[in-house]
Amino acid sequence: MEESEKEAIREASKQASHEFKSLVNTQDLDSLKQLQLIILGRLQDSNAVLSHFNDYSEHCYSEVSNDFSRNTRLLKSMKTDLDYIFQKLRSMKAKILATYPDAFPDDSKSEVLDRRPDLEIP
Repeated sequence: MEESEKEAIREASKQASHEFKSLVNTQDLDSLKQLQLIILGRLQDSNAVLSHFNDYSEHCYSEVSNDFSRNTRLLKSMKTDLDYIFQKLRSMKAKILATYPDAFPDDSKSEVLDRRPDLEIP
């Protein structure tokens, strides 16, 4: 390309950029930039708060998780033991009823209703 063509392209570029600049108000651009900076600051503050909360939650979970798993194992063991005990009691009651049919009142043979309060109801 010749020098005159390069100069013409340069002038055309300057003219196009000048036209784009005149389409947008600089005050509007400055206010948009200011709003973006405010939003950025709020997002960084929110991110810092959430990071702190995540660290705190991780710390609390690490303190509680061992107790929780130990108590879960204990409850499962207790349930197994109670199931075994109630199975033995039913077996013993059946043997006693077979040997001594009048050992229990008639209403004890029927299924016992669960009379515990429902803790799910508020």
